[in-house]
Amino acid sequence: MKLIGIGDNVIDYYQDQGLMYPGGNALNVAVASRRSGALAAAYLGIVGSDAASDHILACLQRERIGTERIRRVCGPSGEARVSLNEDGDRVFLGTNREVRVQSLLALRLTPQDLGYIDGFDVVHASVNSEIEHELPRLAGRVISYDFSTPVKYTQEDLERICPYLTYAFFSGSGLSGEETDRLIDKVHRLGTAVVGVTRGGEPALFSERGTRFEQRPAAAQVVDTMGAGDSFIGAFLTEYHPGRDMRRALGRAAEAAAATCGLYGAFGYGIAK
Repeated sequence: MKLIGIGDNVIDYYQDQGLMYPGGNALNVAVASRRSGALAAAYLGIVGSDAASDHILACLQRERIGTERIRRVCGPSGEARVSLNEDGDRVFLGTNREVRVQSLLALRLTPQDLGYIDGFDVVHASVNSEIEHELPRLAGRVISYDFSTPVKYTQEDLERICPYLTYAFFSGSGLSGEETDRLIDKVHRLGTAVVGVTRGGEPALFSERGTRFEQRPAAAQVVDTMGAGDSFIGAFLTEYHPGRDMRRALGRAAEAAAATCGLYGAFGYGIAK
């Protein structure tokens, strides 16, 4: 299985540590997929020209993530300022959204990009990738999309995006069981075959064309929850897509998420800012 993440990368700056770590949902999922045994993984997006961007690119190289189609432009890369609470949960303190290069420039896929993307089995993006305008050009490919939390999407977003998707993921720790079921059914009706809702410390709920599955979190020594959901997605896609074994894929995904909780940053590599 080969996976490409498109659209969002960031530096997570841990103010309490004075360290910055590479991150961003699409980038994290590509790394998690590679670590979970993907034959190949790549990332396509926009990075800046600062030291943070140097660090992101160096980490991708160390993780054997393809970077051939990355755009590097003058300006600062995206930065999320975070801290950790006593339970190891991340707390977002702010971003540089107004000045980061990813906000100043839109990602437009070229014919060369589309040809490169065709070399991968799964395309993954997220609500932070800001590539919804490109979904019609990606139609016909296997697309995975992370909608994040309920505050990040609207009914209009679901209707606009879900018809293009094979896989849809949600962070639903604030949703009741009934709300989760309604969301899953709604996304299925819009054309998405596989829907997954992770719920923090509660069991994740997944549905394969209406057949429900539940996965309890694996035991973990939690120091930092950053990137745990992204690791879950990357491992799930890598295991599920080739063989369609839902129970095995969910078990592998839970183990990957637990392992991520045991280190700082979405996948490590903290350096002084």
